[in-house]
Amino acid sequence: MPDIKSTVGQLGSSVTQIIHFTNGNKRTFSGIITDTIKQGEFTKMMMKDGRMLMINTANVDCIEVFNEEIDVMLTDN
Repeated sequence: MPDIKSTVGQLGSSVTQIIHFTNGNKRTFSGIITDTIKQGEFTKMMMKDGRMLMINTANVDCIEVFNEEIDVMLTDN
């Protein structure tokens, strides 16, 4: 899997991700600190509230990534 860390980091120091799983489920995670993303069998990332998020990339179809400022604008409307 290619390293997307540099691309995600261009969106800001923290982002919101909507992860689309192969079974059709979607989960939204806000407050992901972009410079903590480490890819492997499980992609690991830290969140602003101190949680570590681990995603099994084999079960993911795609990931939508938003700068947190955009996320706030979308949820306020």
